[in-house]
Amino acid sequence: MRYVGLALVALFAVTISNAGRAAEPTRFTPLKAEELTPPQKEWADAIAVPPRNAKFINPPYRAYIRNPELAPKLSAMSDYLRWNSSLPARLSEFAILITARQWTAQYEWFAHYPLAMKAGLDPQVANGVRPQTMKDDEAALYDLAMALYRDKKVSDEVYRAAQQKFGERGIMDIIGLIGYYDLVSMTLITMQAEAPNDSVPPLPPLAAK
Repeated sequence: MRYVGLALVALFAVTISNAGRAAEPTRFTPLKAEELTPPQKEWADAIAVPPRNAKFINPPYRAYIRNPELAPKLSAMSDYLRWNSSLPARLSEFAILITARQWTAQYEWFAHYPLAMKAGLDPQVANGVRPQTMKDDEAALYDLAMALYRDKKVSDEVYRAAQQKFGERGIMDIIGLIGYYDLVSMTLITMQAEAPNDSVPPLPPLAAK
């Protein structure tokens, strides 16, 4: 009986351990370094350095790497939009969160919510309705993004407000951010990438319009 009891304890411990472990990916499973082709390895090395410091086995990169001709173009676009556009980090991250919210892309939200908070964005952006406390430039960005997502058209009033705050180049930067992170969201949803832990409050279901 003593040995049976020890076996049950061991089985219980294994069960608890497995319950707390994230499910193994079944789509775009991580490649091993020795499996990479020369073009894949070249791109994996390129994204591993600052400011990205990315691992090719993590989302969305482990999906991108399946197409080593497309992957460098995607990361180059991301490099510009995140770090070299006309927008400050506070607004870039706000645009990314708006996109994650529209898709309920939990991994994207998990990755960018801390960056947005560090950049000075108000935490209330998560609730799926228009934030009540926004700076003027945040409101102009939000209204432009929501006109595109919700209305599928941009009124003269929304356009003028965005043009006054960002200029025509800035408007294109916002459209670029939203469009690129639409692609990221679709990739993450297709590969079933979820937040790896609960350190960031998950997105609640988006209310039906």
